[in-house]
Amino acid sequence: MHKEELIQLHTLMVQMKRFFEENGQGEFSQYHSLKISPIHVHRSKAEHKHAIFVLGKEIASIMAHDEFSGPGRTQVRMQELATRAVDEMQH
Repeated sequence: MHKEELIQLHTLMVQMKRFFEENGQGEFSQYHSLKISPIHVHRSKAEHKHAIFVLGKEIASIMAHDEFSGPGRTQVRMQELATRAVDEMQH
């Protein structure tokens, strides 16, 4: 994906995050600790990618009923992808 496409996806996921927050679901503490949002266009493509995976994991955890449900598996996969994105940023 191009950086602009990642920022667009990041924007859509932040809208989902807001929906859950407005309905009293989720804290999104890991995402907030990254201190990045879609408006931070100066940040690297890798940073936006990592933020998307972290946010995806937190959204999936809200939706998951257990670790074996579809969203539960998504949460685990998003964590794996977030870890891999951090590794890529460090190399």
